[in-house]
Amino acid sequence: MLEAIGLDDEHTAVYQLLLKVPSASVDELAATAGMTVGRAQQMIDDLEGLGLLARQASVPDRVVASPPSLALRPMLHERERRLTEAHESLVHLSQLYRQGAAQRDVPDVVDVVLGADAVRQRFAQLQAAAVAQVSVLMLSEVAFVDKDENAEEERALARGVRYRVIVEKAVLEWPGFIDAAREAAPHGEEVRVLPTLPTRLIIADDRMALLPMRSRGDERASGALLVHPSGLLDLVVAIFEEFWAVSTEFISDGELPGRHDAIDRDLLKLLLLGLTDAAAAAQLGISLRTVQRRVADLMETAGVATRIQLGAEAVRRSWV
Repeated sequence: MLEAIGLDDEHTAVYQLLLKVPSASVDELAATAGMTVGRAQQMIDDLEGLGLLARQASVPDRVVASPPSLALRPMLHERERRLTEAHESLVHLSQLYRQGAAQRDVPDVVDVVLGADAVRQRFAQLQAAAVAQVSVLMLSEVAFVDKDENAEEERALARGVRYRVIVEKAVLEWPGFIDAAREAAPHGEEVRVLPTLPTRLIIADDRMALLPMRSRGDERASGALLVHPSGLLDLVVAIFEEFWAVSTEFISDGELPGRHDAIDRDLLKLLLLGLTDAAAAAQLGISLRTVQRRVADLMETAGVATRIQLGAEAVRRSWV
């Protein structure tokens, strides 16, 4: 709660405990907080050093919490002052950058980022700086970072940034992909699908783009291209928009009649996107035989004799 002024969760919890009591000894704090006496003493020393605790005048081995309005307000003011200075520096540095960018030659509209760590850093920075929208092309390989490592995406979604993600069909075979896509959808992430994609790509607010760099032949260079505002960036954005317009919506809310459930809807979507029965079964966590039984039930409900007819009916009836 007070990370913004330099206190971690443990120190904050101890300070809150001490605010609730007139005073406390080290032993009492250790027992209440469920920590060792040595750790409790360290916490007291840390908080006392920050001015959040004081020794009781009559009993020096007991401590009392300082009033938050007295102890925390100066710390908050100092943080605000530093943030103001940082913002002013950001404005100044941005002006210098724009002046330099205006003088860029044609080759300078692209920065070459070398090294896996540097690429991951730029990938995170683009998402952290995004204000409105992040557009992504996702391949089944050649990823900038593993999805589990992409904490910046969760932070961006939490602050209201919209994600538009186009994946190639092979990505649908990743274990748990459907669940992850459904979980992210209410937070502003829309996933669409194309059979194949030419490259991995991320665009932040249509202001900057990052795409992987490959060397010729079988060897690959660990690097990426960072594209600045330019005609080239306009072309990259336009290509993404073209892909978006012809891609297939993945998460839909179509309602199926009768006894059919969300698994049947997901199964229809996966089959329409070209996955085999075996791949769809693996993605949905059901057996191949169950897939075949569910497809047969869907065909009976739709009143059709072939899977092609089932696909047409599913689209016509807005089941997917």
